[in-house]
Amino acid sequence: MVDKRVAVVTGASSGIGRATARRLAADGFEVICAARRTERIEELAAQIGGRAVTCDVTEPEDIERLADEVGDRLDVLVANAGGAIGTEHVADAKLEEWRAMYDTNVIGVAASIQALLPALKNAHGAIIIIGSVAGLVAYEGGAGYCGVKAAVRSLMMALRLELVDQPVRVCEIDPGMVKSDEFSLVRFHGDAAKAEAVYDGVEAPLSQDDIADTVAWVASLPEHVNIDQLVVRPRAQAAAHKVHRTG
Repeated sequence: MVDKRVAVVTGASSGIGRATARRLAADGFEVICAARRTERIEELAAQIGGRAVTCDVTEPEDIERLADEVGDRLDVLVANAGGAIGTEHVADAKLEEWRAMYDTNVIGVAASIQALLPALKNAHGAIIIIGSVAGLVAYEGGAGYCGVKAAVRSLMMALRLELVDQPVRVCEIDPGMVKSDEFSLVRFHGDAAKAEAVYDGVEAPLSQDDIADTVAWVASLPEHVNIDQLVVRPRAQAAAHKVHRTG
């Protein structure tokens, strides 16, 4: 009997993480849903036949508990926990928000990989990071978030070199404009009007399910095929500064 493939999705309580957990479960994975909001991930895990682990990736004890739940084999780690906070220019930036972004988007990703790498090696698994086009090109008001996503990209490039002789794939997906349920809302500190204005006039931004489909495709590939970097944008977005809006 072949054991069921196991995937961990961090940040699984909403947005891309939740959509990815659902999609991987539909593809036959047993998904360990990891996030801070226990009630949400318990509900999700019950719906998809997975497991829920309350996990703040910035807390070492939570990361250790996640590793204990995983055990000695893990087929896929989707390191998705993170997000953007604020749009202030550098001169006015709230540095405590920058620290929070670095802790979650960079240190939290590194901690997740460190803890789960032995299990990934045992399973000849894949690390799939959800990066951002913000890590490729900076823009006004984005120095903090662009900085953390650029740091994640450097982390993945270094990791790929370090694991070249190991049976682990190191894959990076960099979405452009995605209309998810919480990303912009968090960035604008709960201001729903500002969050919605990000997508005004954009006929078809990406959905969180679009990115989940992309993750599932990367996870489905043979172990000798590594997607180093995959940039995914809606057709209406040619670059961070070039978005077609109607009206």
